[in-house]
Amino acid sequence: MSVRKIYSTAASALADVLRDDMTIMSGGFGLCGIPSVLIDAVLASGVRGLTIISNNPGAEGLGLGKLFNTRQVRKLICSYAGENAQFARQYMAGEVEVEFNPQGTLAERIRAGGAGIPAFYTRTGVGTVIAEGKPLAEFDGKTYLMERGLTADLALVHAWKGDTEGNLVYRMTARNFNPMMASAAALTVAEVETLLEPGQIDPDQIITPGIFVDRIVVLDKVDKRIEQRTVRRRAATVEE
Repeated sequence: MSVRKIYSTAASALADVLRDDMTIMSGGFGLCGIPSVLIDAVLASGVRGLTIISNNPGAEGLGLGKLFNTRQVRKLICSYAGENAQFARQYMAGEVEVEFNPQGTLAERIRAGGAGIPAFYTRTGVGTVIAEGKPLAEFDGKTYLMERGLTADLALVHAWKGDTEGNLVYRMTARNFNPMMASAAALTVAEVETLLEPGQIDPDQIITPGIFVDRIVVLDKVDKRIEQRTVRRRAATVEE
């Protein structure tokens, strides 16, 4: 079973999966922990009318940003959209539909979808435009609004390590949305930086169990970009 999870390329892993008008979850936060090789395979496939669930639309020309350049996205469900000028232009022109969420709400909607929870109540957004059209209920004298769980046809995730059974480990901040998305889609494809054999990952370190992962692509190289490089001016030394 485990051998059948390994695919030689991202294109082959997605070849019989991608179709127009599907819903795709894409892990990452900004450019950290994004499944960039899998995104490139979606780009090359030419599928259109996509609904993308992601923390953000990537940066212009990077990550999910590439799919906006080619206008393959119909709708974006996200919590932040400030680093992609192409996306902003399409949004302001009414060419792409956007469903904004408070970031914690987005994370919980995905987690709930993966846990089989169709809806939950939260105080976040009560009394704002976020609550428009959503059911409200009172608990212990406080008003809450109902949010629906999110699921997808396909989840694309990036992991630091994985084994041939699909068990995954994420590194530091790259953990972000990847684990919850891996559990919330009908099919999950993971790109991994390092592939190991079963038993080589300490069970206590496994974050996503292999039961959630259907296909694996091993990366030849990893191109990790920094969205905005911010550095502190070095303090002057005596010699200077």
